[in-house]
Amino acid sequence: MTKQKGFTTTLLHADRLRKPEFGALHQPIHTTVTWGFDDVQGLVDVFQNKAKGYAYSRQGNPTTAALESKVTMMEGGLASVSFATGMAAIMATVFALVKQGSHIVASSYLFGNTRSVLQTFTEIGLDISFVDATSVDEVKAACKDNTCMIMVETIANPATQIADLVNIGELCAEKGYIYVVDNTMTSPYIFQPITVKASLVINSLTKYIGGHGNALGGSVTDTGLYDWANYPGIAPIIREQIKPDMQGITQIRKRGLRDGGGTLAPEAAHSLSIGAETLALRLERVCGNAGELAEYLESHPLVDKVYYPGLKGHPQHELSKKLFRFHGGLMSFALKDGVDTFAFLNRLQVVIKSSNLGDTRTLAIPVAQTIFFELGADKRAEMGIPEGMIRLSVGIEDREDLLEDFKQALDAAL
Repeated sequence: MTKQKGFTTTLLHADRLRKPEFGALHQPIHTTVTWGFDDVQGLVDVFQNKAKGYAYSRQGNPTTAALESKVTMMEGGLASVSFATGMAAIMATVFALVKQGSHIVASSYLFGNTRSVLQTFTEIGLDISFVDATSVDEVKAACKDNTCMIMVETIANPATQIADLVNIGELCAEKGYIYVVDNTMTSPYIFQPITVKASLVINSLTKYIGGHGNALGGSVTDTGLYDWANYPGIAPIIREQIKPDMQGITQIRKRGLRDGGGTLAPEAAHSLSIGAETLALRLERVCGNAGELAEYLESHPLVDKVYYPGLKGHPQHELSKKLFRFHGGLMSFALKDGVDTFAFLNRLQVVIKSSNLGDTRTLAIPVAQTIFFELGADKRAEMGIPEGMIRLSVGIEDREDLLEDFKQALDAAL
């Protein structure tokens, strides 16, 4: 295929264009841990980055490489590294690139586990400031002489705040900061962070890209926009061996994946890769369902507030319209005082009480008592999470069935 193709066409044919053996349409699952070489010099050259190849599966194999290629295509980037989970990708990025004495500015609204791991980094000496990332002025005010990285999400989980992505990107470009954007809640079909000058893009492949709740995975994509030649945190040995544009992603692979050990299994990589083929189809259905469900919930007398960027009353509704293809499949809502949240959830029959996101099925969870419980009430309040919040990851069910399920569960409380 010589002409540029569309999003789904490109994904569908990505594997076969790598020419797997016997004409396979999907990249085979390579379960081997290691590779043998007829000439030891070949092994040495792979270790010393003088030749492409595989030496030990902890830092990649052909199955994970094929998935990484697909993620890179979707994000319009330079190169990607895959990990066992999205959290492993986040941990490895900070671990590999941020040095002692450096400072990070991070969104206050980061996913609870992301915030938790950054808090752990502060406990071992890393300087991190958490700010309201919906305002570039708040981000700018937190920057210091030793700031090296700014980390945000596109749409925050669970209260759906949208970071000031464009202006933060301009700030990072001006100051030379590494701009890390977690694209999990939008996915590269809805939004490509390269368009706002992101340096690195994080995806939890477990969520919308894999899409079926059957495999864990994560990735980091280098957009090619950051000038690693001027970044002081690159190791001398990588400076010597790797051309400048690949130094950042190579250090993440070597120091973050190889040394950190958060390797994606080939079986999971295969499932995620196949799941990605239907990303666009699934998200068009998901976002259509989410928009109608959000409007229904907002109109119901027992619902106090709905958090969804597609609603006109959302603080960043216009920004969402400007930046994103759709408003996403994540939403949250709070019931009015006196309505038993747990009883309501237990009345849902189609919707599953579960903690995942981006599945084909609609999932619901009480936020304060589960995924954000460890942060405590004060941190939850800072992140805009009320104690009675319910988070929804909207699926691809028939819309009438989904709406009827919420109707019967709410009406029983009237």
